[in-house]
Amino acid sequence: MKKSLVIGANGQIGSDLVQGLAQRIGAENVIASDIREGNHGEVQFVSLDILDAPKLKTIIEEHNVGTVYLLAALLSATAEQNPMFAWKLNMEGLFNVLELAKEGAIDQIFWPSSIAVFGPTTPRENTPQTTVMEPTTVYGISKQAGERWCEYYHNKYGVDVRSIRYPGLISYKAEPGGGTTDYAVAIYYKALQEGKYECYLKSDTYLPMMYMEDAIKATIDLMQAEESDIKIRSSYNLAGISFSPVEIAEEIKKHLPDFSISYQQDFRQNIADSWPKSIDDSKAQEDWGWKNSYELDTMTAEMLKGLKRKLG
Repeated sequence: MKKSLVIGANGQIGSDLVQGLAQRIGAENVIASDIREGNHGEVQFVSLDILDAPKLKTIIEEHNVGTVYLLAALLSATAEQNPMFAWKLNMEGLFNVLELAKEGAIDQIFWPSSIAVFGPTTPRENTPQTTVMEPTTVYGISKQAGERWCEYYHNKYGVDVRSIRYPGLISYKAEPGGGTTDYAVAIYYKALQEGKYECYLKSDTYLPMMYMEDAIKATIDLMQAEESDIKIRSSYNLAGISFSPVEIAEEIKKHLPDFSISYQQDFRQNIADSWPKSIDDSKAQEDWGWKNSYELDTMTAEMLKGLKRKLG
């Protein structure tokens, strides 16, 4: 059996995806990699800078890798602080993997896109699969360009590349990673640690979100679907739940009655205002049977329970 390589395994998605893959296909069939050292339990770890194309090729050959999950990227808020490096990392990393697949060294690629591909001219309610895309952030621009390149490599060279436009992702296993939607992770940490949270978004800012377990399930389900079922080779819309900071705060108060929230907007408000409020993911439902499991109440209960264990 060929192995699966997760690049960017120490990040918010990567740390959960490594474990999800280990449960599905066995820890011995998963390789975790990141530019920083990491510990992923029984899963073997190798150090890798995705910009080092020769080393990437060596790892794929030495470990008999068939599927690559490319998660290494600079996220929305962080990318705005360093736009040139964000473009370099996000685009060159993708090309390094696409070129290896073109050469036949890789069988399958998963590359994550994002709701950041949309912009202020996109319909914000129930955003359709195919619509106006005029992103206003470096992260969004790189993801939109990446979608076009993935589709090109599939159409031109037959590369089996698959993608999801992730909404904001919420998990207790990794720290917030520099994304605009990461308030919805930080708020749970602060609720338990300090009993209060100052949010950088307005109280009524609605954004599409998803509990990480749903995102991992969707990712692996997509990659294990029959190739003939994958009709979209740019990236699939994916929806979970949409909520605002005030709504997540009210849900937390059901568990922690003394919790309080305040609001002080920063540059991330402009980013959030350019993104959808809710997503139409009917194509993912039709093509490969996607359906989310978690709602705001069940996610909040799981987040608080998991973080209590983690924080001791």
